[in-house]
Amino acid sequence: MMKAGRRFSSFLNMVRPLLLRRVAAPPFKYALSRGHEPFENPVEFHPLLVALSRSFSSPSKPTSPPLPPLALLRGGCYDETSHDLPLLPLCPGCGVHMQDSDPDLPGFFSNPSLKSSDYHASVRRISVAVDEPQISYSLKSGRLYDEADKERQDSFENSRDSTPVVCARCHSLRHYGRVKNAAAENLLPDFDFDRMVGPKLVSAAGSRSIILMVVDAVDFDGSFPRKVAKLISASIEENASAWKEGKPGNVPRVLLVVTKIDLLPASLSPTGLEYWVRQRAHAGGANKITGVHLVSSFKDWGIKNLVDHVRQLVGSRGNVWAVGAQNAGKSTLINAIGRCAGGKVSHLTEAPVPGTTLGIVRVEGILSGQAKLFDTPGILHPYQISMRLMAEEQKLLHISKELRPRTYRIKAGHSVHIAGLMRLDVEEISVDTIYVTVWASPLLPLHMGKMDSACSMLEKHFGRQLQPPIGEDRVGHLGKWARREFRVSGNSWDVSSVDIAAAGLGWFAIGLKGEAVLGAWTYEGVDVVLRSSLIPARAKIFEVTGFTVSKIVSEADSAADKLKRKRKGKKLADISVNSNAESLMTTNAGDRS
Repeated sequence: MMKAGRRFSSFLNMVRPLLLRRVAAPPFKYALSRGHEPFENPVEFHPLLVALSRSFSSPSKPTSPPLPPLALLRGGCYDETSHDLPLLPLCPGCGVHMQDSDPDLPGFFSNPSLKSSDYHASVRRISVAVDEPQISYSLKSGRLYDEADKERQDSFENSRDSTPVVCARCHSLRHYGRVKNAAAENLLPDFDFDRMVGPKLVSAAGSRSIILMVVDAVDFDGSFPRKVAKLISASIEENASAWKEGKPGNVPRVLLVVTKIDLLPASLSPTGLEYWVRQRAHAGGANKITGVHLVSSFKDWGIKNLVDHVRQLVGSRGNVWAVGAQNAGKSTLINAIGRCAGGKVSHLTEAPVPGTTLGIVRVEGILSGQAKLFDTPGILHPYQISMRLMAEEQKLLHISKELRPRTYRIKAGHSVHIAGLMRLDVEEISVDTIYVTVWASPLLPLHMGKMDSACSMLEKHFGRQLQPPIGEDRVGHLGKWARREFRVSGNSWDVSSVDIAAAGLGWFAIGLKGEAVLGAWTYEGVDVVLRSSLIPARAKIFEVTGFTVSKIVSEADSAADKLKRKRKGKKLADISVNSNAESLMTTNAGDRS
């Protein structure tokens, strides 16, 4: 055996020079085709020799070439028009272009580390006494315990492979509810909705467009996309009779989807709510609505009817576009549609943070045929007061449970504060008292008192007992305090007649039988509207004068008391020091005498 090995090694040494000449000189035909001069004595091609010359070591794994540096435009937008760059993958959670070169830039991601086959071995180690019934069952059923382990491992591998890789921002929002790298938020790409999505919504040619106009039930007027509604209504009016002239007349269909209805009181009538929604949508510019759907993505209410209606309208080749304001619930709605449709569950990122979706995301596995479903970035509404707040302050505005009314019975000359964000003054009334019900996040503290002390409230309690804003220094960053006057009337003491709503915050519901002049105070630029009452009911037990009992107020009071005690202790210490100094001075004066 050893002699045969030596002979084989000697044979390789003999043929190696020939192989080297063969590698150095191109084939005769190849040289002609590439423009080389043919060699006088070309080496004949020997497949056996080439096979013998191959390395006996295992081949190295192919490595993909590194991506070139990403070209960034101003504002963090990636240059999609550059043809020399490779097509960058999109994050399936938010739609941003992904990159793995710089963790401080938008879209950064890292592939998850692969787990070994023994990753769950420690979990499967059980005592013999517990394992005996399992072994007996496996033997009786003809299955070995090792086979069950293998099936469990295969299931783990399949579930791991089916989990999509998302950007670091989406990962942080999904698992921690916050943005990990706050500095990178300023580099996020600016999405031009009017240029990127607007023309597709109103195009009369090509595939039919179905617009899911998503609106937040607890902030209807603040989240209603007025600009989009007016754009679509104008397109419908323009192309309604185009078919008579032989032009493409494929007008878009609008489905108004009101989300988060589980946050409204259960006593609210669905018929009355739909009538109210249609009224407010018409006032916002949506004149042509194909249908209204009241849904809860959290509890899957109304999702099946919405899916059936969408499939009926879109056909096999249409496009469905989900549009709405930031944090209106578009991504959560599409994920609920994916669960209901029975297809592949979507992986869009959901978080109570405005601006979660950053780019257009095509959602697969929901619609049949060539129909497509797109999630779009939330439209920025600068007139929402929530857009001015920091992340910690926005959490106080977030509503996660069914709204509860907080009602005051107020005389003229009194006012009600909602945190440090809004105030309602009851200036003149034709009756003795009126009912004012606050519908807002239960985390927001309230205060009812005289109008004469309103200015001192701003100086002494904003940023402390009345949060948000959190901290005294944040008050000036929100803008100037401005007033709007409303003249209202009602004809019943039993229910609320009108609402005064602030975009991104909540609303005051007014119940009276007579007339009143009210002054609504909030920061300049925040949209405040007068509308018919959404929820006529009010609380059975009224709130009292002063601050409402809340965690924010109690912590602020505790901090204020601690500061007072500290100042009082320092003052007493100063008095003690001064008295000791005076006695010392008196003693020294006596000694000198």
